[in-house]
Amino acid sequence: MAWFDPIYLLYLAPAFILMLWAQMRVKATYAQAQRQPAPLSGAAAARHILDSAGLQNVGIEQVPGKLSDHYDPRDKVLRLSPEVYQGRTLAAVGIAAHESGHALQDAHAYAPLHIRNIAVPAAGFGSSFGLGMMFFGAIFHYGPLLLIGAALFACVVFFQLVNLPVEFNASSRAKAQLVSLGIVPAEEMVYVNKVLNAAAWTYVAATLQSIMILLYYLSRARR
Repeated sequence: MAWFDPIYLLYLAPAFILMLWAQMRVKATYAQAQRQPAPLSGAAAARHILDSAGLQNVGIEQVPGKLSDHYDPRDKVLRLSPEVYQGRTLAAVGIAAHESGHALQDAHAYAPLHIRNIAVPAAGFGSSFGLGMMFFGAIFHYGPLLLIGAALFACVVFFQLVNLPVEFNASSRAKAQLVSLGIVPAEEMVYVNKVLNAAAWTYVAATLQSIMILLYYLSRARR
């Protein structure tokens, strides 16, 4: 069975190690940036960025949870965790600015964002059913089931690959806006850069993980 297959562990090891390292980096850099005060709260910084871009129609809401921050393109609203919404730290401002970057992408019809949004349902279906079909196809040595599952799970890989430029671009927009609008002095951007760069590596690790899972099951199909 796949969970006892040492080859499966070899396939996943690089992604697992990268994810572990990335999460440690996020935790360390976030804690460091939390100790650095900012002139605005995360919500105020996001509002300033959005208003400067003419996006007064985009709302900002506080939602429960830790690092539950996201931009909802359907409702045109930024949803920020209490720590980010209320926090007057460089960590809070950096994360709020990153989510504002997604709103800017949406407003400027950034193609990868729209492709990612279209791919969400297929990726969710592929994650829920594709992995299970590959798993049982491998266990029962039933190639067609495994290949159908692989085709479904490929939607997850596609989503992850498209998501990379979306997240990197949102961080680039955030960094530029924070400096150009004078929210964070250029000499203090090092803390924001560390947080956003560390977070970006978690997306790289997730993408690598999905790719390696797909490659493993395709190798099982060939066997």
